[in-house]
Amino acid sequence: MAAEAVVGRESREEIILVDVNDDDDVAPAVRRQDSLYVDATRAPGANQRGGQESWARTVRLAFQCVGILYGDIGTSPLFVYSSTFKDGIHHPDDLLGALSLIIYSFALFTIVKYVFIALRANDDGDGGTFALYTLISRHARVSLIPNQQAEDELVSKYNTGKPQATLRRARWMKDLLETKRAIKIWLFLLTILATAMVISDAVLTPAISVLSAVGGLKEKAPNLTTDEIVWITVAILVLLFAIQRFGTDKIGYLFAPIVLLWLLLIGAVGIYNTIKFDTGVLRAFNLKYIFDYFRRNKKEAWISLGGILLCFTGTEALFSDLGYFSIRSIQLSFSFGLVPSVLLAYIGQAAYLREHPEHIANTFYRSTPNVVFWPTFILAVAASIIGSQAMISCAFATISHLQTLNCFPRVKILHTSRQYSGQLYIPEVNFLLCVGACLVTIGFKTTVIIGEAHAICVVLVMIITTLLLTIVMLLVWKISIWYVALFFIVFMSSESIYLSAVLYQFVHGEYVPVAMSLVLMIVMCVWHYVHVKRYEFEVKHTVPRDKVKELLERRDIQRVPGVGLFYTDLVQGIPPVFPHLIEKIPSIHSVLIFVSIKHLPIPSVDKSERFIFRHVDKEEYKVFQCVARYGYRDPMEEAKDFVDALTENLQYYIRDVNFYAMGGDEQIFRSTSYASSIADSFASYEKHSGNAVYAEEMLTPAESFSEHTKQHSGRSKHFKQFQLENMNMEKMEKIQQEQHAILREMENGVVYIIGESDMVARPYSSLINKIIVNYIYSFLRKNCRNGEKMLSIPRSQVLKVGITYEI
Repeated sequence: MAAEAVVGRESREEIILVDVNDDDDVAPAVRRQDSLYVDATRAPGANQRGGQESWARTVRLAFQCVGILYGDIGTSPLFVYSSTFKDGIHHPDDLLGALSLIIYSFALFTIVKYVFIALRANDDGDGGTFALYTLISRHARVSLIPNQQAEDELVSKYNTGKPQATLRRARWMKDLLETKRAIKIWLFLLTILATAMVISDAVLTPAISVLSAVGGLKEKAPNLTTDEIVWITVAILVLLFAIQRFGTDKIGYLFAPIVLLWLLLIGAVGIYNTIKFDTGVLRAFNLKYIFDYFRRNKKEAWISLGGILLCFTGTEALFSDLGYFSIRSIQLSFSFGLVPSVLLAYIGQAAYLREHPEHIANTFYRSTPNVVFWPTFILAVAASIIGSQAMISCAFATISHLQTLNCFPRVKILHTSRQYSGQLYIPEVNFLLCVGACLVTIGFKTTVIIGEAHAICVVLVMIITTLLLTIVMLLVWKISIWYVALFFIVFMSSESIYLSAVLYQFVHGEYVPVAMSLVLMIVMCVWHYVHVKRYEFEVKHTVPRDKVKELLERRDIQRVPGVGLFYTDLVQGIPPVFPHLIEKIPSIHSVLIFVSIKHLPIPSVDKSERFIFRHVDKEEYKVFQCVARYGYRDPMEEAKDFVDALTENLQYYIRDVNFYAMGGDEQIFRSTSYASSIADSFASYEKHSGNAVYAEEMLTPAESFSEHTKQHSGRSKHFKQFQLENMNMEKMEKIQQEQHAILREMENGVVYIIGESDMVARPYSSLINKIIVNYIYSFLRKNCRNGEKMLSIPRSQVLKVGITYEI
């Protein structure tokens, strides 16, 4: 059976034999694009705190920010006042109190917290709660899956920054996170709750944005009923989700001009209304009116905070994407573009409502002069679609990231642009988002109720972001405890007040995103729980070294021509499914490689640092272990491209392992050694004492030899001389023969061996465990994509091995 599976493999092309004398073959770095839009090209100095980029580039990036980051938050003036005063305006000065709350809430949360604080917590150009979690994961081992390796910290983009001995708080926080499993679980739950809320927000944002924009038609067509407005909105929503499969790269260049025109228009209308109706609303910059507002309205003022917080809706999407630009460009565009326009719009609407309080239900369009009504309407619809597009794309990227954490069932992820690898589209998720948005629109019909549901998503994500940012300040930034305490007290207390106001109206609509998020959390928790239990089971039942040696030396085992890539989750040791395969099919390939796909808590991994190899046993058996490392934004290659890269790096490994096997100056080897994290899982294997580097502890193949010499540049000349003295023609021929042998087997064909492990609960386990494993997980697994489809493996080259684990 195994032999037949090899037939049909096409001859490999463009495989170049690695020159053993060439130490300079390093793959170029991966250049990553924004995952949402074509125009969001990453600035080379995006994460630098210094200003090294030119002002011309800063201005160009600032222009791009307008279309990419501000579509959602820029359309908030469409519905804030109607959501704040649901029962009408009872006192003229209530408008001044509400406007003052809007001004200072917008300044505190959006400007201070996100643009000037959270922006600096980006994870190598990625923002959002997921990026904060991965940033924390790099500085403390908080992952629930025990697959961390010391070699991971050698990746160039890892940047752990070990706490200094004098910074006791950072060390204390690191120890607390790593030793308390309960804290790890709570940190994980908070992260997936925030991501679940962001995904739920991708349902609510299109509904409220498009419905509020389309609602302006009533001003010119008063005979339109609410139901007709709703169905027009549904039609636009269906069209919006239908075009997702084409990607945004063809229309992305239009985003910035449209949103810029929108911001200029609402700012100009705001100035017009302020001058025409009441310049006295500028008194709202006095904090006194906030206190008067609460003293006069008491409970009603507190409840109205649920509408006020909609003025900074969209900040969660802004934070998720803000790391793609330089800090200076975002601060420039935000301070001189978005802030004046949006605040002028709120001020102008307040001035209009001072004379026309009866128009509170549709303030935005009622306050728009007739001469610019239709341009305003068209731009409002376009801006609402752009803002919705940002949240939809953010949901796609979030789910893609969740899969790298093994927190979401396998779904089909398509890249809609050949030029920009991050352009994502997930058909199943897109369909569910479309259905959800349409049902919310049809069910609630008005922006007021949808706004109440929208508010809880905004405030919960903000609170979780505050908690994670506090940990980042203590663990990563290591700043003064007084600054950390001030940040935590100010933002946690103020956001908790907003949360209490939102929860008071829970039954009015807030239950919708909570229910959606709860379902998503159950799915993510169940999937991750079973994955962790399966990994722990495989680690516990790893095949001992003696058993592996016995299997490889059995006389009845046939060596089949070709290469077998045995996929496993384990990054160390041999999985229990391997002897199960040998029992059923007593044969192995001439070259057998155990491949583990591992995602590191960084956005991307350079191709030259992707692979780690080691020999499983004697070299003549040609059995290797390989860990292929990816960042959470790195796309998986096609099967052929993956094999080509693996083959090239395997030849580097063969070259390097022979270098080390030649012996030489003992002092050099001891001084250039690293402690390997590949903890040997073979029970009978005892490591050699000392700090010397052994072949089985090799690091990244393309860098392992050169990396050691880099660390000791003072001895590089001595090391180079050592190579030349020990490299004779016989040894060079040996290396080339091993490399040619690998290539010959590659030409004979490659078979992808995938272990299909069924999970069942142990007979005497708890009822909850049986429900989770036997029913919920089983249902999810049967309705998600298979492993070979996720890895883009041709069906004709797949060999599946079934096994059942009791967990």
